[in-house]
Amino acid sequence: MKIIPLASDSLGTRSMATYIETENINILIDPAVALSPSRFNLPPHPLELKRKEEQLNLIKEKAELSSIIIITHYHYDHHNPEEISLYQNKILLIKDPENFINESQKIRAGYFLEKIKEIPKKIEIADNKEFSMENIKIKFSPPVRHGPKEYLGYVIQILISNEKEKFIFTSDVQGIVDEEQLNFILENPPTILYADGPMTYMLNYRYKKEDLEISLNNIKKIINETDVKTIILDHHLTRDENFKEYLKEILNQNKTKILTAAEYVGKENELLEAKRRELYKEFYYLYK
Repeated sequence: MKIIPLASDSLGTRSMATYIETENINILIDPAVALSPSRFNLPPHPLELKRKEEQLNLIKEKAELSSIIIITHYHYDHHNPEEISLYQNKILLIKDPENFINESQKIRAGYFLEKIKEIPKKIEIADNKEFSMENIKIKFSPPVRHGPKEYLGYVIQILISNEKEKFIFTSDVQGIVDEEQLNFILENPPTILYADGPMTYMLNYRYKKEDLEISLNNIKKIINETDVKTIILDHHLTRDENFKEYLKEILNQNKTKILTAAEYVGKENELLEAKRRELYKEFYYLYK
């Protein structure tokens, strides 16, 4: 099983788009890319816009090779209602658009599903279900909260496994702050985990110190109570230039590799959103 993050915050955009390549079937998770419309009171820099276009093209390439596309929730960095060709003749496994969903995502889901209704080969609600295809098992969690509070809605976590590996993709859990988020991981112990890290860039605003502490303790629990070999931490976490300062304790342990998505694919971290002010200073000529 080959796990390839295609776009992520550590690679310069808001995304967790991931491609899973196996012997007989390929799977694409959350095929979308977005940018923060305003960070430090600045719009996306031209370098961010260019990166978004590059990553969307890569997602389109991998979509052509995929039989299954999974949508974990209906934020625009996880689903793309405007690129309907992505879903052509695919098996589409989706977060339930009617239950355990907040109002804004419910509206977005309705728009999306109406627009693509004739496009996929099949559309299946995935919440708390299991699917077996070509020696691959895909298991979904019940809906879990999109972070510490319910107002952002719910997401579904994913276990993709074969005889050799177990891969868990958490989607937007904002650091594994909730017991139900954690339980799915502990009950289905992965060899590799791709998790949305704690939202430190909003610490003391929309993310409490207690949330950060719970998140770090839960990551330590996963390391100590499972045989996970690699944890990819990204997304909300890498919107903070200083994210590694908060991870010192878990980075210093030797049992499990802790990497960003960029590091996992052998690239340098490019936190373009977190560096937006610097980008405008250094590359001001691109904005003129």
